[in-house]
Amino acid sequence: MLTTETSLSDHLQKFFGFNNFKGHQEAVIKNVLAGNDTFVIMPTGGGKSLCYQLPAMMQEGTAIIISPLIALMKNQVDAMRGYSENKSVAHYLNSSLNKTEIALVKSDVASGKTKLLYVAPESLGKEDNIRFLSSIKISLFAIDEAHCISEWGHDFRPEYRKLRPMIQRIGNVPLLALTATATLKVQKDIQKNLGMDAAKTYKSSFNRENLYYEVRPKTAVVKEIIKYTKLHSGKSGIIYCLSRKKVEEIAQVLQINGVKALAYHAGMDAGTRARHQDMFLMEDIDVIVATIAFGMGIDKPDVRYVIHNNIPKSLEGYYQETGRAGRDGGEGNCIAFYSYKDIEKLEKFMKDKPVAEQEIGRQLLAETVSYTESGICRRKQLLHYFGETYTQDNCGNCDNCNNPKSEIAAEKGIIQFISTIIEAKEKFKLDHIVNVLMGESTDVIKNYKHENLTNFGIGSDEDDSYWNAIARQCIISDLLKKDIESYGILKVTDKGRSFIAAPHPVKIYRDHNFEVVEESQESILNEKAKVGGAYDLELFDILKDLRKTISKQKNLPPFIIFQDPSLEEMTCQYPTTIEELKQINGVGTGKAIKFGQPFIDEINDYIEKNNIVRAQDMVIRSAVNKSANKVFIIQNIDKKLPLEDIAHSKQLSVERLIEEIEAIVSSGTKVNINYYINDEIDSDKQEEIYEYFQEAETDSVQEALDELGEDDYTEEEIRLVRIKFLSEFGN
Repeated sequence: MLTTETSLSDHLQKFFGFNNFKGHQEAVIKNVLAGNDTFVIMPTGGGKSLCYQLPAMMQEGTAIIISPLIALMKNQVDAMRGYSENKSVAHYLNSSLNKTEIALVKSDVASGKTKLLYVAPESLGKEDNIRFLSSIKISLFAIDEAHCISEWGHDFRPEYRKLRPMIQRIGNVPLLALTATATLKVQKDIQKNLGMDAAKTYKSSFNRENLYYEVRPKTAVVKEIIKYTKLHSGKSGIIYCLSRKKVEEIAQVLQINGVKALAYHAGMDAGTRARHQDMFLMEDIDVIVATIAFGMGIDKPDVRYVIHNNIPKSLEGYYQETGRAGRDGGEGNCIAFYSYKDIEKLEKFMKDKPVAEQEIGRQLLAETVSYTESGICRRKQLLHYFGETYTQDNCGNCDNCNNPKSEIAAEKGIIQFISTIIEAKEKFKLDHIVNVLMGESTDVIKNYKHENLTNFGIGSDEDDSYWNAIARQCIISDLLKKDIESYGILKVTDKGRSFIAAPHPVKIYRDHNFEVVEESQESILNEKAKVGGAYDLELFDILKDLRKTISKQKNLPPFIIFQDPSLEEMTCQYPTTIEELKQINGVGTGKAIKFGQPFIDEINDYIEKNNIVRAQDMVIRSAVNKSANKVFIIQNIDKKLPLEDIAHSKQLSVERLIEEIEAIVSSGTKVNINYYINDEIDSDKQEEIYEYFQEAETDSVQEALDELGEDDYTEEEIRLVRIKFLSEFGN
């Protein structure tokens, strides 16, 4: 058992190469080592994994980690093996293993070699696994992604609700539940289901200061995404879409425009998904375009941007997904494209669900709409959603704070709003109160005779966006609260009643109008990149290339070898021995011995040459937007498919397809249809038409026919060879 703070720090340095704990990590680990149940709420990038990894390494026996995704388990196991010279230090047990592999895992666990065993909840419930785990020494149970337990969470999984009885059958050991996102409702649900009401809770701030939040109107969104990815060329990014079709479309368009991007969604076979994810982790591609099927399985610290083509169905889901940016504390940009039509689509998806689920879903969607349409600080709104108060007036790292909207006095509106809620006996939701204020004679208002209320129609000179802004300000200022159990009924707080008795000046921002079609301005994100500036950029690039080479040799993601902050520190400190390398933050003894020598050699060579050159500025080229039809045509021409087949698959005539190809070539894209021309047109004819266009003053097909003779040449032949000519000479 651990007795001193010094020894805990020593173990941290020994096993993981870190000198200091982050946030609540040290307190959590001490509580776990003391044998107590522990509940940890820590944002993505806050270091949740260490809270069970270090106790597992320090204690006798094997820690069992419940994890929802096979890909996540693989990443975690690879990461642990990167820290240790013992390959058996971590294993996973799930449906991806065959009988021989399962036998090997159990053998290593039984022999005491394995300190961490990652198990899927479905695998944990198998009778033979329960018997096996009951026979070994278990140091602790850790339930990762614990929000999966709650129906109010953004990623509910029914099998997670069966965990407690399984764990009780296996043994009475300390229980550690961890999640990155949980509202108060979800927190209570997790603790109740796991029987952890008495557990000590450690809740870190949800504020990720390095993340920049921006919401843009959904205008020419594909063009905007292309521009953004080109502007951030060479950086890792994730683009989330609502549908598989949109995922495929955007991935194809990015590829055509020279962006190294791949698609990822649940409709793909498991092998393709795994390959695309590995290519992203190994930095063979820069961008993954995905549905939410891509997420918890990704443990990549240097994702520099997360773009939402469609706004998610809950703020919890949005926070979780944006949290995959900048996990190493560096640049992390979160861009969401918003149109209310997306909300309407999500509402349609809910129509066949039970009434209670629909009510929960609508309330969650209302919070999302509030976030996207508001002029209030994005960070303030997000933190308030998770029960945290953000006290600064301007975060300086979101679009609303950097480009604030016009302010208006709000105290009169607040008084009218709160007094209307009180007059309606605090039994109604937001939309009803707004309808009363605006004098809308809806059926519900007539049923409750609320047209007779004193405040009926008192706010008809303002629109509903004004009253929604008033409501948000009241909630954030704790003048009102939403009753979650009653699906969002508004209640007046003591602070709200005091405000009516003694009002004081309050300003609110006019909300954005996202239904107005406008060109999005270039964002200031590129200026906000937190590069640091103190480290040697050229050496950093050299070490990064070396890391990529080693990662390919060892078939490991680059960040498992050394993370970017460690490479940056190497370029500042220039370690020339393994002992010096051990002093670099994030480089423990195991990593230094296992991976360090090539880096030491490269640094020594660089120092001897002493040839430091500044990195060239990134050159940004304009991107060409392509329709999905054009992407399809170009890809199938690359496959050398007959034009008749391509036309048929898109229900086009060959003539119409040729028009599409002409448009593609005219826009500046080179295509090669020689394979088709050679089969259809005699080589002598090709040569004559080609030579004609070399000398012609215009590319007119009719003039070519007049010159060459309509009896000898067809219009289609002229057009096909003209495509060849324009593509080769014009592009």
